[in-house]
Amino acid sequence: MLAQAARYLPAEAAHRAAVTSLRFNLGPSYETTTDAKLRVKLAGLDFANPLGLAAGFDKNAACFNGAMRLGFGHVEVGTITPLAQPGNPKPRVFRLRADRAVINRYGFNSDGMAAAKANLLADAGKRTGILGVNVGANKASAAPIDDYRTAVAALAPFADYITLNISSPNTPGLRNLQTQQHLADLLTAGKEGLVAAGLGGADTPVFLKIAPDLHADDLTTIVDTCLAAGVSGIIATNTTISRPSDLISGHKGQAGGLSGAPLFSMATGVLAALAKRADAQLGLIGAGGVATGWQAYAKILVGADLVQLYTSLALDGPSIPATVLQQLAALMEADGVDNLEAVRGQIKDAEAAINHALRRLETLAAQ
Repeated sequence: MLAQAARYLPAEAAHRAAVTSLRFNLGPSYETTTDAKLRVKLAGLDFANPLGLAAGFDKNAACFNGAMRLGFGHVEVGTITPLAQPGNPKPRVFRLRADRAVINRYGFNSDGMAAAKANLLADAGKRTGILGVNVGANKASAAPIDDYRTAVAALAPFADYITLNISSPNTPGLRNLQTQQHLADLLTAGKEGLVAAGLGGADTPVFLKIAPDLHADDLTTIVDTCLAAGVSGIIATNTTISRPSDLISGHKGQAGGLSGAPLFSMATGVLAALAKRADAQLGLIGAGGVATGWQAYAKILVGADLVQLYTSLALDGPSIPATVLQQLAALMEADGVDNLEAVRGQIKDAEAAINHALRRLETLAAQ
């Protein structure tokens, strides 16, 4: 009922209402899928299932336990910046319902790491799943790489893994950190943050979240630099600054990052390219456009260990994690496999993986 009512609110107001309802356990609860065939082990962590909530929803670690009650195997909070900042002027998030998409230009609106740390500390004992903490740089920072070191040092003790977000299109200059010139220094800063947190520099996995708007050479540089730095995995991808020509919604011209259905093929293509370059030496988390089990399956087929969603939760409501996982299990059964490792990375080409997943969906629909 709350989820249905929220759809009639402006997009950002609906977002705030969803966070509040989950923080105070006012929404529905779905049993976390723990089917043995959906379990995943990555970077020394045991995930009950491969589906996670992407960063951007629980920006200040205010409702992660409530989000886990929706059935996710992991929840990633943030992006959290060292200092509080308001983000960009409103309105800054727009539903493109006809395109099954959202455009946002939030701009890392954050209560800051001190507030997030207080939330993490208060609710740590209630946690039931894997928790990731996603950190970023303040917009006005004179030394953005230092911001990552600072945020990691403060928040890593409360995280099962840390994500360094260098791919939001809404913080000027942030995506420049994906270049070879800056990336090695950034990853070193992340590791130094773990040491400063008393975690030995390697005990907590570090993931890197990248943009979909990258060239092939960029992906090669990112993979090579991550391997050299001991990064555990890459999240592919964040939102896109591109605009497909077939968008029809009235808000299609808004500035910001586009997420949802129009991003799916693009993000899956980037994921497939990363998988080829990483050659199973890095963990991969597929994000971008996941709203169904077949879309999650396609990302796993090209090489994802885990899958994340966010926009479909905003558009479809709190039942979406359970639905995606049920569909994923059915697709695996249709393929005659009883564990994710048996299918992960088995179809290298993104288009072929998408087509395979769709054919399996058609088979199930015909039964």
